[in-house]
Amino acid sequence: MAHWLAADSPLNTLLSTVNDWLWAYVLIGALVACGFYFTWRTGFVQFRMLPEMIRLLGDRPGKKGEKHRHISSFQAFCVSVATRVGTGNLAGVATAIAVGGPGAVFWMWLIALIGGATAFVESTLAQLYKRRAGTAYIGGPAYYILYGLRRPWMATLFAVLMTATFGLSYNSVQSNTICSAMQQAFGWNHNVVGMALVVIAIVIAFGGIRRIAHVSSVIVPFMAIGYFLLSVVVIGMNISRVPEVFSLIIENAFGFGQAAGGAIGVTIMQGIKRGLFSNEAGEGSAPNAAATATVTHPVKQGLIQSLGVFTDTLLVCSCTAFIILLSGLYNHPGLNGIVLTQSALNTHIGPVGTTFVAIAIFFFAFSSIIGNCYYGESNIRFITDSKIALNVFRVFSAGVMVMLGAVSSLEFVWNLGDLSMALITACNLVAIVQLSPKVFFLCKHYREQKRQGIKEPTFTANEMPDLEPDSVQCWQDKTETN
Repeated sequence: MAHWLAADSPLNTLLSTVNDWLWAYVLIGALVACGFYFTWRTGFVQFRMLPEMIRLLGDRPGKKGEKHRHISSFQAFCVSVATRVGTGNLAGVATAIAVGGPGAVFWMWLIALIGGATAFVESTLAQLYKRRAGTAYIGGPAYYILYGLRRPWMATLFAVLMTATFGLSYNSVQSNTICSAMQQAFGWNHNVVGMALVVIAIVIAFGGIRRIAHVSSVIVPFMAIGYFLLSVVVIGMNISRVPEVFSLIIENAFGFGQAAGGAIGVTIMQGIKRGLFSNEAGEGSAPNAAATATVTHPVKQGLIQSLGVFTDTLLVCSCTAFIILLSGLYNHPGLNGIVLTQSALNTHIGPVGTTFVAIAIFFFAFSSIIGNCYYGESNIRFITDSKIALNVFRVFSAGVMVMLGAVSSLEFVWNLGDLSMALITACNLVAIVQLSPKVFFLCKHYREQKRQGIKEPTFTANEMPDLEPDSVQCWQDKTETN
Protein backbone atom coordinates (compact mmCIF):
# COMPACT_ATOMS: atom_id res chain seq x y z
CA MET A 1 0.00 0.00 0.00
CA ALA A 2 2.79 2.40 0.93
CA HIS A 3 4.41 1.85 -2.48
CA TRP A 4 1.31 3.11 -4.31
CA LEU A 5 1.25 6.26 -2.17
CA ALA A 6 4.93 7.09 -2.69
CA ALA A 7 6.26 9.93 -4.86
CA ASP A 8 7.87 7.56 -7.37
CA SER A 9 4.95 5.14 -7.67
CA PRO A 10 3.37 4.34 -11.08
CA LEU A 11 0.04 5.69 -9.81
CA ASN A 12 1.57 9.04 -8.85
CA THR A 13 3.35 9.28 -12.22
CA LEU A 14 0.05 8.71 -14.02
CA LEU A 15 -1.70 11.35 -11.88
CA SER A 16 1.05 13.86 -12.64
CA THR A 17 0.83 13.28 -16.40
CA VAL A 18 -2.95 13.65 -16.51
CA ASN A 19 -2.78 16.81 -14.38
CA ASP A 20 -0.22 18.46 -16.66
CA TRP A 21 -2.42 17.88 -19.69
CA LEU A 22 -5.64 19.05 -18.06
CA TRP A 23 -4.16 22.23 -16.64
CA ALA A 24 -2.06 23.18 -19.65
CA TYR A 25 -4.77 22.68 -22.29
CA VAL A 26 -8.07 23.21 -20.47
CA LEU A 27 -8.23 24.82 -17.04
CA ILE A 28 -5.80 27.73 -17.23
CA GLY A 29 -7.37 29.23 -20.35
CA ALA A 30 -10.90 28.71 -19.06
CA LEU A 31 -10.22 30.27 -15.66
CA VAL A 32 -8.54 33.36 -17.08
CA ALA A 33 -11.15 33.85 -19.83
CA CYS A 34 -14.07 33.52 -17.38
CA GLY A 35 -12.41 35.82 -14.87
CA PHE A 36 -11.95 38.62 -17.39
CA TYR A 37 -15.45 38.12 -18.83
CA PHE A 38 -17.16 38.30 -15.43
CA THR A 39 -15.03 41.27 -14.40
CA TRP A 40 -16.10 43.22 -17.49
CA ARG A 41 -19.80 42.28 -17.40
CA THR A 42 -20.20 43.05 -13.67
CA GLY A 43 -18.57 46.45 -14.06
CA PHE A 44 -15.41 45.47 -12.15
CA VAL A 45 -17.52 44.58 -9.13
CA GLN A 46 -14.60 43.18 -7.09
CA PHE A 47 -12.88 46.57 -7.15
CA ARG A 48 -15.69 49.12 -7.26
CA MET A 49 -17.71 47.57 -4.44
CA LEU A 50 -14.90 46.73 -2.01
CA PRO A 51 -16.17 49.17 0.69
CA GLU A 52 -19.63 47.58 0.46
CA MET A 53 -18.08 44.13 0.93
CA ILE A 54 -16.49 45.19 4.20
CA ARG A 55 -19.71 46.83 5.41
CA LEU A 56 -21.70 43.67 4.76
CA LEU A 57 -19.61 41.62 7.19
CA GLY A 58 -21.72 43.16 9.95
CA ASP A 59 -25.04 42.04 8.43
CA ARG A 60 -27.31 40.30 10.94
CA PRO A 61 -29.01 36.99 9.98
CA GLY A 62 -32.43 38.36 10.84
CA LYS A 63 -34.28 41.23 12.44
CA LYS A 64 -33.10 42.46 15.82
CA GLY A 65 -34.48 40.30 18.58
CA GLU A 66 -35.71 37.64 16.17
CA LYS A 67 -34.98 34.04 17.07
CA HIS A 68 -33.52 32.09 14.17
CA ARG A 69 -31.32 29.13 13.41
CA HIS A 70 -29.68 30.55 10.32
CA ILE A 71 -26.07 31.72 10.16
CA SER A 72 -24.93 35.26 9.51
CA SER A 73 -23.00 36.66 6.54
CA PHE A 74 -19.91 36.79 8.74
CA GLN A 75 -20.24 33.15 9.76
CA ALA A 76 -20.77 32.05 6.15
CA PHE A 77 -17.71 34.12 5.24
CA CYS A 78 -15.69 32.36 7.94
CA VAL A 79 -16.79 28.87 6.82
CA SER A 80 -15.65 29.60 3.25
CA VAL A 81 -12.43 31.30 4.39
CA ALA A 82 -11.80 28.32 6.64
CA THR A 83 -11.42 26.15 3.56
CA ARG A 84 -9.57 28.85 1.61
CA VAL A 85 -7.11 29.85 4.34
CA GLY A 86 -5.23 26.66 4.99
CA THR A 87 -2.61 24.47 3.41
CA GLY A 88 -2.76 26.44 0.17
CA ASN A 89 -1.49 29.54 1.94
CA LEU A 90 1.44 28.06 3.85
CA ALA A 91 2.38 24.91 1.94
CA GLY A 92 0.80 25.57 -1.48
CA VAL A 93 2.56 28.91 -1.93
CA ALA A 94 5.85 27.30 -0.95
CA THR A 95 5.33 24.50 -3.48
CA ALA A 96 4.48 27.00 -6.23
CA ILE A 97 7.68 28.96 -5.55
CA ALA A 98 9.87 25.86 -5.19
CA VAL A 99 8.64 24.37 -8.49
CA GLY A 100 7.72 27.44 -10.55
CA GLY A 101 10.05 30.06 -9.14
CA PRO A 102 9.28 33.47 -7.60
CA GLY A 103 7.27 34.47 -10.69
CA ALA A 104 4.51 32.05 -9.68
CA VAL A 105 3.49 34.59 -7.03
CA PHE A 106 2.53 37.11 -9.73
CA TRP A 107 0.20 34.63 -11.41
CA MET A 108 -1.36 33.83 -8.04
CA TRP A 109 -2.11 37.54 -7.64
CA LEU A 110 -3.60 37.75 -11.13
CA ILE A 111 -5.91 34.78 -10.68
CA ALA A 112 -7.09 36.29 -7.39
CA LEU A 113 -7.79 39.74 -8.88
CA ILE A 114 -9.90 38.43 -11.74
CA GLY A 115 -11.15 35.49 -9.68
CA GLY A 116 -12.92 37.89 -7.35
CA ALA A 117 -15.52 38.40 -10.08
CA THR A 118 -15.87 34.65 -10.62
CA ALA A 119 -16.43 34.13 -6.91
CA PHE A 120 -19.05 36.88 -6.97
CA VAL A 121 -20.96 35.19 -9.79
CA GLU A 122 -21.01 31.68 -8.34
CA SER A 123 -21.93 32.77 -4.81
CA THR A 124 -24.72 35.09 -5.99
CA LEU A 125 -26.16 32.17 -7.95
CA ALA A 126 -25.96 30.00 -4.82
CA GLN A 127 -28.09 32.53 -2.92
CA LEU A 128 -30.60 32.87 -5.74
CA TYR A 129 -31.21 29.12 -6.05
CA LYS A 130 -30.81 28.05 -2.41
CA ARG A 131 -33.46 25.81 -0.83
CA ARG A 132 -34.88 25.39 2.64
CA ALA A 133 -33.66 22.43 4.66
CA GLY A 134 -35.77 22.42 7.80
CA THR A 135 -34.93 25.58 9.71
CA ALA A 136 -31.76 26.29 7.72
CA TYR A 137 -30.76 26.84 4.09
CA ILE A 138 -28.70 24.69 1.77
CA GLY A 139 -27.37 25.27 -1.72
CA GLY A 140 -24.40 25.49 -4.06
CA PRO A 141 -23.56 24.57 -7.66
CA ALA A 142 -25.50 21.31 -7.59
CA TYR A 143 -28.63 23.30 -6.78
CA TYR A 144 -28.20 26.08 -9.33
CA ILE A 145 -27.38 23.51 -11.99
CA LEU A 146 -30.53 21.55 -11.15
CA TYR A 147 -32.96 24.45 -10.75
CA GLY A 148 -31.28 27.00 -13.01
CA LEU A 149 -30.05 24.88 -15.92
CA ARG A 150 -32.56 22.05 -15.41
CA ARG A 151 -29.91 19.35 -15.83
CA PRO A 152 -30.30 16.73 -13.09
CA TRP A 153 -27.50 14.54 -14.46
CA MET A 154 -25.02 17.44 -14.39
CA ALA A 155 -26.13 18.46 -10.91
CA THR A 156 -25.56 14.94 -9.62
CA LEU A 157 -22.18 14.80 -11.34
CA PHE A 158 -21.11 18.01 -9.63
CA ALA A 159 -22.33 16.77 -6.24
CA VAL A 160 -20.26 13.60 -6.66
CA LEU A 161 -17.18 15.59 -7.72
CA MET A 162 -17.66 18.04 -4.85
CA THR A 163 -17.90 15.26 -2.33
CA ALA A 164 -14.82 13.52 -3.72
CA THR A 165 -12.77 16.71 -3.99
CA PHE A 166 -13.41 18.46 -0.70
CA GLY A 167 -14.81 15.78 1.52
CA LEU A 168 -12.17 13.27 0.50
CA SER A 169 -9.02 14.24 -1.46
CA TYR A 170 -8.52 17.74 -0.03
CA ASN A 171 -8.71 16.44 3.51
CA SER A 172 -5.77 14.16 2.74
CA VAL A 173 -3.75 17.21 1.59
CA GLN A 174 -4.55 19.11 4.79
CA SER A 175 -3.72 16.12 6.98
CA ASN A 176 -0.43 15.45 5.17
CA THR A 177 0.68 19.03 5.69
CA ILE A 178 -0.18 19.07 9.38
CA CYS A 179 1.72 15.83 9.94
CA SER A 180 4.79 17.07 8.04
CA ALA A 181 4.84 20.33 10.01
CA MET A 182 4.54 18.54 13.34
CA GLN A 183 7.31 16.12 12.44
CA GLN A 184 9.60 18.97 11.36
CA ALA A 185 8.93 20.98 14.53
CA PHE A 186 8.55 18.33 17.22
CA GLY A 187 9.62 15.04 15.64
CA TRP A 188 6.14 13.57 16.08
CA ASN A 189 5.30 10.46 14.08
CA HIS A 190 2.87 10.89 11.16
CA ASN A 191 0.74 7.96 12.30
CA VAL A 192 0.27 9.34 15.82
CA VAL A 193 -0.61 12.83 14.60
CA GLY A 194 -2.95 11.39 11.97
CA MET A 195 -4.86 9.34 14.55
CA ALA A 196 -5.26 12.40 16.80
CA LEU A 197 -6.60 14.44 13.87
CA VAL A 198 -9.10 11.72 13.03
CA VAL A 199 -10.57 11.70 16.53
CA ILE A 200 -10.97 15.49 16.73
CA ALA A 201 -12.28 15.86 13.16
CA ILE A 202 -14.96 13.19 13.57
CA VAL A 203 -16.25 14.78 16.79
CA ILE A 204 -16.67 18.17 15.08
CA ALA A 205 -17.91 16.75 11.75
CA PHE A 206 -20.82 15.04 13.49
CA GLY A 207 -21.80 18.38 15.02
CA GLY A 208 -23.21 19.83 11.78
CA ILE A 209 -23.03 23.24 10.11
CA ARG A 210 -23.82 25.39 13.15
CA ARG A 211 -20.98 23.87 15.17
CA ILE A 212 -18.65 24.23 12.17
CA ALA A 213 -19.74 27.86 11.72
CA HIS A 214 -19.13 28.56 15.41
CA VAL A 215 -15.70 26.94 15.49
CA SER A 216 -14.63 28.66 12.25
CA SER A 217 -15.85 32.11 13.33
CA VAL A 218 -13.62 31.85 16.41
CA ILE A 219 -10.52 30.26 14.90
CA VAL A 220 -10.25 31.88 11.46
CA PRO A 221 -9.96 35.56 12.45
CA PHE A 222 -7.52 34.71 15.25
CA MET A 223 -5.17 32.64 13.11
CA ALA A 224 -5.32 34.93 10.07
CA ILE A 225 -4.60 38.09 12.07
CA GLY A 226 -1.81 36.40 14.03
CA TYR A 227 -0.08 35.09 10.92
CA PHE A 228 -0.51 38.43 9.16
CA LEU A 229 1.01 40.38 12.06
CA LEU A 230 4.00 38.06 12.18
CA SER A 231 4.51 38.56 8.45
CA VAL A 232 4.38 42.33 8.88
CA VAL A 233 7.11 42.03 11.52
CA VAL A 234 9.27 39.92 9.18
CA ILE A 235 8.74 42.33 6.28
CA GLY A 236 9.51 45.27 8.57
CA MET A 237 12.78 43.61 9.59
CA ASN A 238 13.71 43.40 5.90
CA ILE A 239 11.99 46.53 4.59
CA SER A 240 14.99 47.63 2.54
CA ARG A 241 14.81 44.41 0.50
CA VAL A 242 11.10 44.59 -0.36
CA PRO A 243 11.68 46.37 -3.74
CA GLU A 244 14.17 43.63 -4.56
CA VAL A 245 11.53 40.96 -3.89
CA PHE A 246 8.94 42.70 -6.08
CA SER A 247 11.51 42.93 -8.86
CA LEU A 248 12.34 39.24 -8.47
CA ILE A 249 8.66 38.28 -8.75
CA ILE A 250 8.01 40.37 -11.87
CA GLU A 251 11.21 39.30 -13.64
CA ASN A 252 10.48 35.63 -13.14
CA ALA A 253 6.78 35.98 -13.95
CA PHE A 254 7.56 36.98 -17.54
CA GLY A 255 10.68 34.91 -18.03
CA PHE A 256 13.14 37.80 -17.65
CA GLY A 257 14.84 35.94 -14.82
CA GLN A 258 15.66 32.28 -14.36
CA ALA A 259 12.63 30.50 -12.89
CA ALA A 260 13.44 27.70 -10.47
CA GLY A 261 11.18 25.30 -12.31
CA GLY A 262 12.56 26.08 -15.77
CA ALA A 263 10.15 27.34 -18.46
CA ILE A 264 7.72 30.20 -18.00
CA GLY A 265 4.88 27.77 -18.66
CA VAL A 266 5.72 25.95 -15.43
CA THR A 267 5.75 29.27 -13.58
CA ILE A 268 2.30 30.23 -14.87
CA MET A 269 0.83 26.77 -14.27
CA GLN A 270 2.12 26.56 -10.71
CA GLY A 271 0.92 30.06 -9.86
CA ILE A 272 -2.60 29.49 -11.18
CA LYS A 273 -2.95 25.94 -9.80
CA ARG A 274 -1.81 26.89 -6.31
CA GLY A 275 -3.74 30.15 -6.47
CA LEU A 276 -6.97 28.29 -7.28
CA PHE A 277 -6.32 25.67 -4.61
CA SER A 278 -5.95 28.50 -2.12
CA ASN A 279 -8.77 30.92 -3.02
CA GLU A 280 -11.14 28.45 -4.80
CA ALA A 281 -12.63 31.13 -7.07
CA GLY A 282 -14.62 29.27 -9.73
CA GLU A 283 -14.17 25.88 -8.12
CA GLY A 284 -17.70 25.79 -6.76
CA SER A 285 -16.89 25.30 -3.09
CA ALA A 286 -17.57 28.68 -1.46
CA PRO A 287 -21.14 28.83 -2.88
CA ASN A 288 -22.06 25.95 -0.57
CA ALA A 289 -21.33 28.20 2.43
CA ALA A 290 -22.71 31.31 0.72
CA ALA A 291 -26.10 29.64 0.29
CA THR A 292 -26.52 29.07 4.04
CA ALA A 293 -26.45 32.78 4.96
CA THR A 294 -29.56 34.83 5.65
CA VAL A 295 -29.55 38.04 3.58
CA THR A 296 -32.04 40.45 1.96
CA HIS A 297 -30.47 40.30 -1.52
CA PRO A 298 -28.48 37.54 -3.30
CA VAL A 299 -25.73 39.98 -4.30
CA LYS A 300 -24.75 40.44 -0.66
CA GLN A 301 -23.23 36.98 -0.40
CA GLY A 302 -21.59 37.37 -3.80
CA LEU A 303 -19.78 40.41 -2.45
CA ILE A 304 -18.86 38.67 0.81
CA GLN A 305 -17.30 35.72 -1.01
CA SER A 306 -15.43 37.98 -3.42
CA LEU A 307 -13.84 39.59 -0.37
CA GLY A 308 -12.85 36.11 0.78
CA VAL A 309 -10.73 35.64 -2.36
CA PHE A 310 -8.82 38.86 -1.68
CA THR A 311 -8.38 37.98 2.00
CA ASP A 312 -6.94 34.62 1.10
CA THR A 313 -4.56 35.29 -1.78
CA LEU A 314 -3.67 38.98 -1.71
CA LEU A 315 -3.21 38.96 2.05
CA VAL A 316 -2.35 35.57 3.52
CA CYS A 317 -0.66 34.01 0.46
CA SER A 318 1.43 37.14 -0.06
CA CYS A 319 2.55 36.93 3.56
CA THR A 320 3.96 33.46 3.00
CA ALA A 321 5.54 34.44 -0.32
CA PHE A 322 7.42 37.37 1.19
CA ILE A 323 8.61 35.31 4.15
CA ILE A 324 10.06 32.71 1.76
CA LEU A 325 11.55 35.11 -0.80
CA LEU A 326 13.11 37.37 1.84
CA SER A 327 14.79 34.31 3.38
CA GLY A 328 16.61 33.44 0.14
CA LEU A 329 15.78 29.74 0.55
CA TYR A 330 13.27 29.51 -2.31
CA ASN A 331 15.70 27.67 -4.60
CA HIS A 332 17.34 25.54 -1.93
CA PRO A 333 17.48 21.86 -3.01
CA GLY A 334 15.25 19.55 -1.02
CA LEU A 335 13.05 22.27 0.49
CA ASN A 336 9.41 22.16 -0.58
CA GLY A 337 5.94 22.50 0.87
CA ILE A 338 5.46 23.33 4.52
CA VAL A 339 9.08 22.48 5.33
CA LEU A 340 10.22 25.36 3.08
CA THR A 341 7.91 27.78 4.91
CA GLN A 342 9.16 26.57 8.28
CA SER A 343 12.80 26.87 7.23
CA ALA A 344 12.22 30.35 5.81
CA LEU A 345 10.60 31.65 8.98
CA ASN A 346 13.37 30.03 10.99
CA THR A 347 15.93 32.23 9.22
CA HIS A 348 14.00 35.37 10.24
CA ILE A 349 13.08 34.75 13.87
CA GLY A 350 15.14 31.72 14.85
CA PRO A 351 14.08 28.19 15.89
CA VAL A 352 10.78 29.47 17.25
CA GLY A 353 9.77 30.01 13.61
CA THR A 354 9.53 26.28 12.93
CA THR A 355 7.34 25.79 15.98
CA PHE A 356 5.12 28.76 15.14
CA VAL A 357 4.42 27.47 11.63
CA ALA A 358 3.59 24.02 12.98
CA ILE A 359 1.01 25.53 15.34
CA ALA A 360 -0.32 27.92 12.68
CA ILE A 361 -0.71 25.20 10.06
CA PHE A 362 -2.61 23.08 12.54
CA PHE A 363 -5.24 25.79 12.98
CA PHE A 364 -5.27 26.79 9.31
CA ALA A 365 -5.44 23.26 7.93
CA PHE A 366 -7.69 21.81 10.59
CA SER A 367 -10.28 24.54 10.04
CA SER A 368 -10.12 23.56 6.36
CA ILE A 369 -10.78 19.93 7.25
CA ILE A 370 -13.96 20.72 9.16
CA GLY A 371 -15.09 23.16 6.46
CA ASN A 372 -14.45 20.51 3.80
CA CYS A 373 -16.57 18.06 5.77
CA TYR A 374 -19.50 20.46 5.58
CA TYR A 375 -19.07 21.00 1.82
CA GLY A 376 -19.14 17.27 1.23
CA GLU A 377 -22.04 16.83 3.64
CA SER A 378 -24.23 19.36 1.83
CA ASN A 379 -23.67 17.57 -1.47
CA ILE A 380 -24.33 14.14 0.02
CA ARG A 381 -27.69 15.53 1.14
CA PHE A 382 -28.32 16.67 -2.41
CA ILE A 383 -27.77 13.15 -3.73
CA THR A 384 -29.66 11.25 -1.03
CA ASP A 385 -31.66 11.75 2.19
CA SER A 386 -30.14 8.63 3.71
CA LYS A 387 -28.67 9.27 7.16
CA ILE A 388 -26.61 6.13 6.76
CA ALA A 389 -24.95 7.54 3.63
CA LEU A 390 -24.30 10.82 5.44
CA ASN A 391 -22.69 9.11 8.42
CA VAL A 392 -20.59 6.87 6.17
CA PHE A 393 -19.35 9.97 4.38
CA ARG A 394 -18.46 11.65 7.67
CA VAL A 395 -16.41 8.64 8.69
CA PHE A 396 -14.57 8.55 5.36
CA SER A 397 -14.04 12.31 5.18
CA ALA A 398 -12.91 13.00 8.75
CA GLY A 399 -11.51 9.53 9.34
CA VAL A 400 -10.22 7.47 6.43
CA MET A 401 -9.00 10.31 4.20
CA VAL A 402 -7.39 12.21 7.06
CA MET A 403 -5.44 9.08 7.97
CA LEU A 404 -4.60 8.38 4.31
CA GLY A 405 -3.06 11.84 4.04
CA ALA A 406 -1.00 11.21 7.12
CA VAL A 407 0.71 8.14 5.62
CA SER A 408 1.01 9.32 1.97
CA SER A 409 3.80 11.24 0.23
CA LEU A 410 3.48 14.99 -0.36
CA GLU A 411 3.58 14.48 -4.13
CA PHE A 412 0.76 11.92 -4.13
CA VAL A 413 -1.73 13.95 -2.09
CA TRP A 414 -1.09 17.12 -4.14
CA ASN A 415 -1.51 15.29 -7.45
CA LEU A 416 -4.72 13.70 -6.20
CA GLY A 417 -5.99 17.11 -5.14
CA ASP A 418 -5.02 18.76 -8.45
CA LEU A 419 -6.88 16.17 -10.49
CA SER A 420 -10.11 16.45 -8.54
CA MET A 421 -9.80 20.25 -8.55
CA ALA A 422 -9.51 20.32 -12.34
CA LEU A 423 -12.62 18.18 -12.85
CA ILE A 424 -14.85 20.04 -10.42
CA THR A 425 -13.76 23.47 -11.69
CA ALA A 426 -14.48 22.57 -15.31
CA CYS A 427 -17.98 21.41 -14.39
CA ASN A 428 -18.73 24.55 -12.38
CA LEU A 429 -17.41 26.99 -15.00
CA VAL A 430 -19.67 25.48 -17.67
CA ALA A 431 -22.66 26.10 -15.40
CA ILE A 432 -21.92 29.64 -14.19
CA VAL A 433 -21.14 30.95 -17.69
CA GLN A 434 -24.61 29.89 -18.84
CA LEU A 435 -26.32 31.31 -15.74
CA SER A 436 -24.25 34.51 -15.49
CA PRO A 437 -26.84 36.82 -17.18
CA LYS A 438 -29.00 36.43 -14.07
CA VAL A 439 -26.11 37.61 -11.92
CA PHE A 440 -25.52 40.62 -14.18
CA PHE A 441 -29.18 41.56 -13.71
CA LEU A 442 -28.96 41.16 -9.92
CA CYS A 443 -25.78 43.23 -9.76
CA LYS A 444 -27.46 46.06 -11.65
CA HIS A 445 -30.58 45.70 -9.49
CA TYR A 446 -28.52 46.02 -6.29
CA ARG A 447 -26.58 49.06 -7.52
CA GLU A 448 -29.71 50.87 -8.57
CA GLN A 449 -31.13 50.56 -5.05
CA LYS A 450 -27.87 51.78 -3.52
CA ARG A 451 -27.91 54.81 -5.82
CA GLN A 452 -31.44 55.55 -4.59
CA GLY A 453 -30.09 55.74 -1.05
CA ILE A 454 -31.46 52.37 0.09
CA LYS A 455 -29.01 51.09 2.71
CA GLU A 456 -30.21 47.48 2.63
CA PRO A 457 -31.31 46.49 -0.92
CA THR A 458 -33.96 43.78 -1.20
CA PHE A 459 -35.02 41.38 -3.95
CA THR A 460 -38.02 39.26 -4.88
CA ALA A 461 -38.24 36.71 -7.67
CA ASN A 462 -40.94 38.59 -9.58
CA GLU A 463 -38.51 41.46 -10.16
CA MET A 464 -36.32 39.33 -12.45
CA PRO A 465 -37.55 38.67 -15.98
CA ASP A 466 -37.13 35.21 -17.50
CA LEU A 467 -36.91 33.57 -14.08
CA GLU A 468 -39.08 30.47 -13.90
CA PRO A 469 -41.22 30.72 -10.73
CA ASP A 470 -40.67 27.14 -9.60
CA SER A 471 -36.89 27.42 -9.93
CA VAL A 472 -36.56 29.80 -6.96
CA GLN A 473 -37.91 28.92 -3.54
CA CYS A 474 -36.64 31.56 -1.08
CA TRP A 475 -37.21 34.94 -2.75
CA GLN A 476 -40.98 35.11 -3.11
CA ASP A 477 -41.81 37.76 -0.47
CA LYS A 478 -39.85 40.76 0.85
CA THR A 479 -41.28 40.22 4.32
CA GLU A 480 -39.80 36.72 4.36
CA THR A 481 -36.40 36.12 5.96
CA ASN A 482 -34.08 35.01 3.17
